[in-house]
Amino acid sequence: MKGSFWILLLCLFAFTSPARADDLRPGYLDLAQERGARWRMTWRAPATGGRVTTAKPLIPVGCSAGQAQLTAASAALISVTTLTCPSGLKGRSVGVLDIDSRFSEALVRIAPMGEAIQTGRLTVENPRFLIAQTPDQWQVAKTYLWLGVTHILAGFDHLLFVIALVLLLKGLWRIAQTVTAFTLAHSLTLIGTTLDWISVPRQPVEITIALSIIFLAVEIVKADPDRPRLSERYPWAIAFAFGLLHGFGFAGALAEIGLPEGEIPVALLTFNLGVEAGQLVIVAGALLVLGLVRRYAVSRVPAVRRFAAYATGITASYWFIERTLS
Repeated sequence: MKGSFWILLLCLFAFTSPARADDLRPGYLDLAQERGARWRMTWRAPATGGRVTTAKPLIPVGCSAGQAQLTAASAALISVTTLTCPSGLKGRSVGVLDIDSRFSEALVRIAPMGEAIQTGRLTVENPRFLIAQTPDQWQVAKTYLWLGVTHILAGFDHLLFVIALVLLLKGLWRIAQTVTAFTLAHSLTLIGTTLDWISVPRQPVEITIALSIIFLAVEIVKADPDRPRLSERYPWAIAFAFGLLHGFGFAGALAEIGLPEGEIPVALLTFNLGVEAGQLVIVAGALLVLGLVRRYAVSRVPAVRRFAAYATGITASYWFIERTLS
C-alpha cells in the first residue's frame, strides 16, 4: 500500500507542468475613437514560451487600416493601427482571426467618444463581437465577473491553497471564518495594486505564493489532534497574511487583462466578485468530496487527507523551484 502511495506521488510530480501565479494572459483588442471617423486599434498578442500567437485582429467591414506600429512588452507583442471608418462601427463585427491554442480567449473593448464603452469576450468557438447599436450597460460587469470566476478556477496555485485550507480545518464555521479572512486580505491588495496605491515585483510574489501552499501542506501532514499547530489555532490570521500575497497575484492577472477606462470601479468590483464566486465553488466541491469519503469510507479519511497534502506539497514545491530559477 505504501509503495503504491509513493508511486502515485512520483507520477504526479513527473506530470506536473510549469505554472506561474495567475498566468492569465488573454489577447486584448481595443478600439478607441480618436475623432470623427478615426479610430485607434490596439492589439496585444500574448506570448508564451518566447513565441507570439499568429492570431490577428479582424478589420471591421467599411474600415481602412494604416500601417501597424509594433512594440514589445512583457509577455506580449503590441500592435497599434489607425483605422478610418466613415460609417462608424455600430452594427459592425470585430474580432480575432485564427485564435489558436496559445491562449484560450481574447477580450475586446470598444470605446466611442461620448458614448458607453462596450466589452466582450472572444473564444475559439465565438471569435467575433457584434458592436451593438445601443450598448448594454451591464456588459463590463458581466465580462469581468466571468473572468474572475474562470481565473480562480484555472489559477491552480490559488485553487490548491483554498483546498488546503479546507483539508486543514474542521467545522463549517471555522472554514467560513478562515476563507472570509483570505477573501478580505486578497481583496485589499487586489484593489490597492490595481489602483496603483501599492506595487511589488511579480517574481517574489509568485515564489511566496508557492511557499504558502507548501506551508499548508506541511501543516496538514503534521496535524495532531492533541497538539494543535499554529495554523489550527489561528487559521484566520494565517489565511489573512497569505491572502495579502495572493491578492498581489490576482492584481498581476488583472493588469495583464487590462481594465476598461471609465469603467474601472465596475470592472474591479465584478472581477473580485467573480473570484469569490469561483472560490465558493472550490470550497463547496472540496467539502462535498470529503463528505462523501466520510460517509462511504470513513476509515479512508486520514489516508485521503494525507495523500492530498503530499500531492499539494509536491506540486507547490515544483512551482517554487521553477519560479525561483526562472
